[in-house]
Amino acid sequence: MSADDARRFVTLADAAERADRQDRELAENRLSNALAAYGTTSLRPQLVAELADAEARVLIARRFHNDAVRDTRVAYASTCSLAPPRGTAPLPQYFEISERTTAAAVPEGITVDTSRTSARVVMLDEEDRVLLLRGHDPKIPNTYFWFTVGGGLERGEHLRAAAVREIEEETGFKVAPENLRGPLWRRVAIFPFDGELIRSEELFFATRTHGFEPVFQGHTELEQRAITGHRWCSADEIRRLAKSGEPVYPLDLANLLVEAATIADGSEDPEVRSIR
Repeated sequence: MSADDARRFVTLADAAERADRQDRELAENRLSNALAAYGTTSLRPQLVAELADAEARVLIARRFHNDAVRDTRVAYASTCSLAPPRGTAPLPQYFEISERTTAAAVPEGITVDTSRTSARVVMLDEEDRVLLLRGHDPKIPNTYFWFTVGGGLERGEHLRAAAVREIEEETGFKVAPENLRGPLWRRVAIFPFDGELIRSEELFFATRTHGFEPVFQGHTELEQRAITGHRWCSADEIRRLAKSGEPVYPLDLANLLVEAATIADGSEDPEVRSIR
């Protein structure tokens, strides 16, 4: 990317961030259109993956917002038909943003090798610590990251059944399906792994259990090469791992543990919301 292109994107991004509510939609679309028009073939694969991931998350957020606006307006209309409305709060407004027509919101010039849906689980012990696995890309053996238990759905498999299966395969621990709360979060990630670019739509469950020592008995050959350890982590320990240069996914997990604990201890499945 040239210095002129970089300055142009910074200017557009700054304008979008500083725009008033009534002007934000236009400013956001100017930035989105500029990014969509920019050829990505000259960028490093990791930057392309991060750009695609960010774009996907923006589109998810817009869709969730507009769904909420629609439901609110329907509820308001139903209420008004029964009784005069009270209060003066304005109705929420839809937010439209430019959206690519290419599949999976992947930038031009890059091809996703694999698209999958994954069931992931926030397993919490009595001290609100979450079980994390440590791994690396087999192609990049010295760069480590941490992630929650879970994996891709098999053909014809339901999401909750996949979560139960992944827990047993990756930890040796058996969880009853009814003890999983969720899904509570949805995350779309696009990342390189083992020489492929993968788009993963991840849906997260939460469950409360006691601390235990995982038994890795169901790992595939690839997982055996990629997964190197595990740890029960508090929010502060997650932050320390990230600060040490080993990122934890999802990226906001340290701040999300309180929410996950509340849901895991409840009896109702929450509405799914987007995270990064």
